[in-house]
Amino acid sequence: MAKTSGTHTTRIGWIGAGRMGAPMAERLIRAGHDVRIWNRTRAKAEPLTRIGGRLVDHLSDLKDADVLFSIVATGKDVQEVLYGKNGVCSQGGKVPPIVVDCSTIAVEESAAIRERLRQLGADFVAAPVSGNAKVIKAGKLSAVVSGAEAACKAAIPLLEVIAPRGVSYVGEGELARVCKIAHNVMLGVVIENLIEVMLLTNKMGVPRHAFLAFLAFLAFLAFLAFLNNGVLGSMFTRYKSPALVNCDWTTTFTPELLRKDLDLGLAIGRELDVPMPVTAAAREVLQSHFGAAMLQEDPTQYLQKDFAALAETMALAAGMKLTSENQNVPTGLES
Repeated sequence: MAKTSGTHTTRIGWIGAGRMGAPMAERLIRAGHDVRIWNRTRAKAEPLTRIGGRLVDHLSDLKDADVLFSIVATGKDVQEVLYGKNGVCSQGGKVPPIVVDCSTIAVEESAAIRERLRQLGADFVAAPVSGNAKVIKAGKLSAVVSGAEAACKAAIPLLEVIAPRGVSYVGEGELARVCKIAHNVMLGVVIENLIEVMLLTNKMGVPRHAFLAFLAFLAFLAFLAFLNNGVLGSMFTRYKSPALVNCDWTTTFTPELLRKDLDLGLAIGRELDVPMPVTAAAREVLQSHFGAAMLQEDPTQYLQKDFAALAETMALAAGMKLTSENQNVPTGLES
């Protein structure tokens, strides 16, 4: 997208300029929106100033925004940036009338934040997104939203700039959180099963790039309307293929975040007496990746690799060692 001068009157506050937050904010800026940005590490947000974003020094500088977005790691982080000691409403208690949170957090945490913001006079829109930084840049991000219908309707046009592939309103309260947690649970199961069958065929002599191209074709023929708006249909197989073929573990989503989401899904299942044996098994396989990290020279750095690096751990369990096939594999995100 080319840089666009400001043409909109809505004042947008933005919290979080990490792997997801920065390219999401960038889409709003390039669409001509007035976006003021706060990030815990200021240097990570500074590139946004080159396209028209404005950085603020304090979270309280965002309290007069018309719509405030946040995308951070955990529910505690959301609470802290909104109404913690140095949060948005820490000086005077004012909070923007609409707060849109795109993080992936627990249902109970989201409900508590919603109630606290209600007491402060703000509507809370839960708006978790589906994709990664490459998906955002390709204009193929999607989102699911829940909350008061009027607030969601006000936020959706902005979200459609960020997530042009589709924004689905699913109802009141925390239903969007449930959808996103279910989505990421399936993501965890799918990546592990994808790695399993890939390793099976690879050990028999089938090049990984050839098998994954075959799978991508089959997935393309099997469109599922809801899931294909996210990353689990043909898009998922396609955009993960270069990583699995060439052992490129550039981080899009960490194993730790995936484990967190699997745990959130399993907790909901236990609460509602819904058996989730496949998810539980996937969680245990993922845990073995954390064990493998302890054998590395720098376990922390190893676990900062993309969650698809789980393929290395699963390959070792199969008596294999993965090496790059050095193939130019399309991602499915090309324009």
